[in-house]
Amino acid sequence: MSAAGLIPRNSLAWLLTAQVVVLLPHLPRLPWWVALLWVGCALWRVQIQRMRWHSPGILLKSAALVAILLGVFLTQGTLLGLDATVMFLLLLFMLKLLEMHNPRDALVVVYLGFFILATAFLFDQGIPLTLYQCGSLLVLVAALVGLQQSAGRNDPARALRIGGVMLLQAIPLLLVLFIFFPRLEPLWSVNMPGGSSKTGLSDTMSPADIANLARSPELAFRASFDGEIPPLSTLYWRALTLSRFDGRSWSQDRLLNNLPALPLDTSGESVEYRVVAGASGQHWVYSLRGATTDNPALRRMHDFNLQSIAPLNSTFGYRARSYVNVQMQAEPLSKLERARQLELPQQGDPRAREWAQALREQHPDDGDLVQAVLGYFNQQPFFYTLKPTPLGEHSNDEFLFDTRRGFCEHYAGAMTFVLRAAGIPSRIVAGYQGGEVNEQGGYVLVHQFDAHVWVEVWLAGRGWVSVDPTFQVAPERIEQGLEEAVRGEGSFLEDSYLSGSRYRGVTWLNDARLAWDNVNYQWQLRVLNFKGEEQMGLFRRWLGTADWQRVGMVVLGLAGGIMLLQAMWWLRPQRMNGSAQQRVWKRLDQRLARLRLQALPGEGPRAWQQRLQVALPAQRSVIDSFFDEFVRQSYAATDSASKADQQQLQQALRALFKVIPRKRPASASYLLQDGPLSSRDKSL
Repeated sequence: MSAAGLIPRNSLAWLLTAQVVVLLPHLPRLPWWVALLWVGCALWRVQIQRMRWHSPGILLKSAALVAILLGVFLTQGTLLGLDATVMFLLLLFMLKLLEMHNPRDALVVVYLGFFILATAFLFDQGIPLTLYQCGSLLVLVAALVGLQQSAGRNDPARALRIGGVMLLQAIPLLLVLFIFFPRLEPLWSVNMPGGSSKTGLSDTMSPADIANLARSPELAFRASFDGEIPPLSTLYWRALTLSRFDGRSWSQDRLLNNLPALPLDTSGESVEYRVVAGASGQHWVYSLRGATTDNPALRRMHDFNLQSIAPLNSTFGYRARSYVNVQMQAEPLSKLERARQLELPQQGDPRAREWAQALREQHPDDGDLVQAVLGYFNQQPFFYTLKPTPLGEHSNDEFLFDTRRGFCEHYAGAMTFVLRAAGIPSRIVAGYQGGEVNEQGGYVLVHQFDAHVWVEVWLAGRGWVSVDPTFQVAPERIEQGLEEAVRGEGSFLEDSYLSGSRYRGVTWLNDARLAWDNVNYQWQLRVLNFKGEEQMGLFRRWLGTADWQRVGMVVLGLAGGIMLLQAMWWLRPQRMNGSAQQRVWKRLDQRLARLRLQALPGEGPRAWQQRLQVALPAQRSVIDSFFDEFVRQSYAATDSASKADQQQLQQALRALFKVIPRKRPASASYLLQDGPLSSRDKSL
């Protein structure tokens, strides 16, 4: 390959550095061969630079494209979706190294780096990644600067410094756009990866689902209240209701979910709160009993739960008001709904069905029968455990009369089955119970191990009434949390050795964990959740209106003012007046004025040089180098110095700045002017 096909060596170094910092956040989610591929592309690019290898031809590039498509498909199982698309883009970004032939191609690689940098936020919007990406952004901007440097004038420190200055200049305009730019809904749908133990609740409940969540320390959501935080034992966070039973699993009833929302009495006592939930990829959100909201992104469902219109693909915050003592659907159930809430499989669990009929004969009143079932759980030797005995075909029979060991899913599922068999409409409510109070931030943290299910029973004249059979067996689970309920068996987060929640008994460690969580909560609340509703509220408080025409005028005024101030700063007379040599002379004069070794009135460069040689003998060689270059450029035949000459003079000045002492040497005292100090000296 000829030299014309090469890019400058320093440009290649910047490209490789930029690619490394941009790709690093993605590597933990990718297979090992992706990192190996980048190493191979980088080595090949270096060999091309050394003119030992050739660039790949059209056939090889076509084969590489087919290979990475196949690799993405085998790894992700599809060529569509978030993970597959980002992975494909990353692989093309790597292969672009082999396609570069000139500096323009190098610029394209850097521009792609900005886009790759943004894709990392599709998977994580936390503070650590944000800080890391700020550093990555600095490297990319510095790479753009470095690509403009010639091979002989390559200065990485200067490129980083210029890049940092450029980013600092952009911060004021960035803040204006962040606050005032309209929040638009994403133009694509993101399919969030992960299973139930990571993303949270599922719309079906099978044996061991809740137990798996109970072993996960992942955070589900945070909630803050207007006023005092209610007792944790009263916080039953509803997410969804499960009404369909196939003999093994409970699931949502799509037919009932599509019924219109029922009216809710809002005249009673209420509690207001704000919830900030993480991305789950699901529609359900979390609320207390009898919830209402003004958020247009949410709707109230027929089962009195709140639901998001769009899947939660990013951090989502909302305000809600709950009427905790309200009667829900006190009017008689429709024939359709009553039939659906009594439906059971034709076969299975014969002993539970017989017991339900016996209870019905003993307790004609529905309320008395419900209390009888709760009393059975309370009086018989049931045990709450995250390590239950596996159940067979007739799971409810075996649990109620044989093993009697289980967690909330077993108790709620068995009770709902028995009540339906006795002719009482009932359903399971899935969500979370309790939480952990963060005293530093004044809010409640709800983790996946707080996942819980309970029972809702429809009673004539009272509507849907919540009952919790788990409370009859393990009241400490409701009043003190899961950790206390399973303390005896030691199963709390037993597989999560690095989880801070596991070591809540260590005071200093727990305080540090809560302090960091408070920082993350404020980040989510003030930054990630600064969307439509929050933005409109800010406009009303600051501007007295949310009219976009007025907001637009404010944005144009602020942006124009910022750019005008920056232009005035960069075009100020002190910066623009004089030649490059005169500006360098002034900078050195100001620096040496601190030592009272500034240039004297009418003093020429050689005279000043001789004075400095005597005052600073240890720095004589650096002083001579600077003044020799200064004199050469100042008295050259051309009217203005070239860019390369200006850079060389700047380098000589920086070298001199590095060796100038902080304090004036005693040997320099006799070199000062006699008599009164000049006006400039008085200002020192």
